[in-house]
Parts: sequence; structure tokens; C-alpha cells
Amino acid sequence: MAKLGDREIEVILGELEGWSSCEDKAAIERHLVFKDFNEAFAFMTAVALKAEKMNHHPEWTNVYHRLDIILMTHDEGGVTAKDITLARFINKILANKTS
Repeated sequence: MAKLGDREIEVILGELEGWSSCEDKAAIERHLVFKDFNEAFAFMTAVALKAEKMNHHPEWTNVYHRLDIILMTHDEGGVTAKDITLARFINKILANKTS
């Protein structure tokens, strides 16, 4: 899977609500706050199931109701289509949660 260029990532991020480029690595990130730990954990479980099917796992940190997600393809040293697919899936879950 080929690494995306900076311009490609910039264009895609314009379409991906809530995502931005990481300052300290070639990756994209999103910071989320949930109602409580149970809601955060349920969300993480849904993402984990998809990530496992994709064999593409996020870097994330969860503290109570906060979740920080970083997506990058380590083998390619940056952002690939796999990261964008997972980011879109994450956004879809979030959209369904609030609708």
C-alpha cells in the first residue's frame, strides 16, 4: 500500500471531519470526548473489530471518557489508503451515534 503525499492528505483531511495531521509524525489524528467510560469503551470495541478485520490497528490512548486516535501505516512510514478507510469508518460510527 503506497504512502499518500502531503497534498493528497491535505485534500482528504478537508473532507474528513475532525481529523488533522499529527505535528510530530507522519500520521493523522482525532481527539474524542464521550459521555463516560462505558461509551468510550463501546466505541473502541466497534473500531477494534473493524481494525482486526482490516489487519490495521490504530494507536490510541484512552483515559476515562477521552480517546486520542492516531492512524498511520507503520510499514510505509506514513498515511495510506488503509488509514483513510479506517478514519472514514470511525466517522461513520460517530455519525450513527449522534443521529
